[in-house]
Amino acid sequence: MEQKTARAIALDLLAACRRDRSWSDGYLKAAIRKNGLDSRDAALATRLGYGVLQNAGLLDFYIGCYCSQQPSHLEPVVLDVLRLGAYQILFMDRVPDSAAVSESVELIKRSGKERAAGMVNAVLRKISANREHLPEIPSRDRAEYLAIRYSHPLWLVKRCLALLGEKETEAFLCCNNEAVETAIQWNPLRGTEEALQKALREAGVQVQPHPWLSGCYEISKTGDLTQLNAFRNGLFLVQDAAARLTALAAGPKPGMTILDLCAAPGGKSFAMAMAMQNQGIIHSFDLHKSKIRLIQEGAGRLGITCIQAQSADGKVFQPELAKVADIVLCDVPCSGLGIIRKKPDIRLKREEELKQLPQVQFSILANAARYVRPGGTLVYSTCTVLPEENERVVERFLRAEPAFAREPFVLPAPIGAVADGKITLWPQRQGTDGFYICKLRKK
Repeated sequence: MEQKTARAIALDLLAACRRDRSWSDGYLKAAIRKNGLDSRDAALATRLGYGVLQNAGLLDFYIGCYCSQQPSHLEPVVLDVLRLGAYQILFMDRVPDSAAVSESVELIKRSGKERAAGMVNAVLRKISANREHLPEIPSRDRAEYLAIRYSHPLWLVKRCLALLGEKETEAFLCCNNEAVETAIQWNPLRGTEEALQKALREAGVQVQPHPWLSGCYEISKTGDLTQLNAFRNGLFLVQDAAARLTALAAGPKPGMTILDLCAAPGGKSFAMAMAMQNQGIIHSFDLHKSKIRLIQEGAGRLGITCIQAQSADGKVFQPELAKVADIVLCDVPCSGLGIIRKKPDIRLKREEELKQLPQVQFSILANAARYVRPGGTLVYSTCTVLPEENERVVERFLRAEPAFAREPFVLPAPIGAVADGKITLWPQRQGTDGFYICKLRKK
């Protein structure tokens, strides 16, 4: 079977995200592995796929300026090829415009749309010829301008403007389109921090301590991270600072009994196990049986033995666990709008798709309360920034469960004391993923 090129894989990725709602990161890894791409072509496929997903709205605006048809009226594969070509012309200095045009023409031909080759050629040549004086984005409506400029859905831009105001909304949207270095947490169960840094640098990885979170680092130039000896030997856990802060807020200690109700792929369970010095027990549940193996494999790699992973529905009560937990963590399914910068395909979600989430989130939180012992802790978290998935779910819960109350907690500076027991993290403020953390104490 003929191996696909980097551009063909990027084109397939765009179709999969649109048609099948595939996760871009998982799809790319599988396609790169299947087609045996070397590191250079793998990087190109990733840059093209992520770049187009991040900038589709802006690319469509420019395509529409030079095409006789509106982008929304084009066949999806034709539009995706135009986006890929336009992205190379406007965002990739190392790709000659002539190569971007010719490769796009060949790509549309290989996609069985030969009749569109002339149009693809003409539109991309016009974009190339005008790249230094492109049409201005209309700015009469600020929400529409920001939606086009930063390629976010208009409904989300309007929500952010209401929450943040214009200046900070633009900063948030801008952050979502910037490259993000990989964040990792040192695993004290597998050696010293010095040993971790040495192993990474010997592998050619660039390592910088996290600006304000001890035991965490930002790394780049990793290649396939899973092939690093430091990864295989479990010296670190890949985890954004926001997820680490969730574990810190929970306050795990050696000997505790902890339940993580929506655990896969296991990052927060692993962080809590490290804080517990691998002493105690963590029941790590997930609805999807296929994901339990990920938790088990991750725990094995990290040298964690206190985790028991099994499939379970977070909304369904397990009587044998009633009132046994010192800590219950509910990192519930959510819209993911706080991690758009890492998963750009999230911006393809429609507003109506999210309306059922708060009820699911409340059901999990209400069930989780039944596992908390008197005096125990219940932590609710999401990787979104919308109040209806965060504060409003907790407020509804507290009205129904008077035995619980928000409890203050302290995070490392510059965040410091969280006096009212809840915080929304934003990438433009703390440099983390967008995240919500709320700590509750049972009386």
